Amino acid sequence: MTSQMLIIPLWADLLAVGLGGVQGALFASGFRGQQRLDLLGVAIIGIMIGMGGGLIRDLLLGVVPATLQSNWYLLTASGAALVGMLLAGIFQRLNAAIIALDALVIGLFGAFGTSKALALGLPPVPAVFVGVCSAVGGGVLRDMMMGLPVAIMHVGSLYAVAAGAGCAVLATADALGAPLEYAAVAGIIVTTVIRILAVIFDVSLPEQRMLHRRKVAVETSAIPVVRRHDAD
Repeated sequence: MTSQMLIIPLWADLLAVGLGGVQGALFASGFRGQQRLDLLGVAIIGIMIGMGGGLIRDLLLGVVPATLQSNWYLLTASGAALVGMLLAGIFQRLNAAIIALDALVIGLFGAFGTSKALALGLPPVPAVFVGVCSAVGGGVLRDMMMGLPVAIMHVGSLYAVAAGAGCAVLATADALGAPLEYAAVAGIIVTTVIRILAVIFDVSLPEQRMLHRRKVAVETSAIPVVRRHDAD
């Protein structure tokens, strides 16, 4: 089935960039590592979060990055990062707002990435992959620039899983004939809800070491244990 054409409204793309810029600046403002960040460093991280997802999306799709075709993207990301820095003290006390903002940013970038991939004719599975890469791409670039362990590679609150679920819902709805705009909204909602619930209830995928321990426990349980009274 051929996907419907979709043009992502500029205001919607800028909304994702702006929210990402605020979220990135808030993260960088609260960073307490050996290498302390100055104001420029915080601004760069905010800009990277705001624009990174869109850049990765368009590079994977082989199109000219939308973030480089308008002055508004860089201006919006820079302004949002500045707002994040100035209001960091207030936002850091509003933990629930930060969690919701982070979840919404993931949902927006994931939905826009998947929608654009479908509109360009990609099959559903590659389109979901593009959406997930777009959703987590800014965070990966942030962690690499700050010398931190990449978040999606470690135990956490269903960061990439939430994005994958939302992108899969979007692609499925599109395949069933739903208007792509409504499918995108559904994908954003699914990603946001899963991410927020995962953080609230501290849900994460099983740790690799736990799976190994469980395997060892199952294997050793099959070994007969000789008790002293049996030996007598």
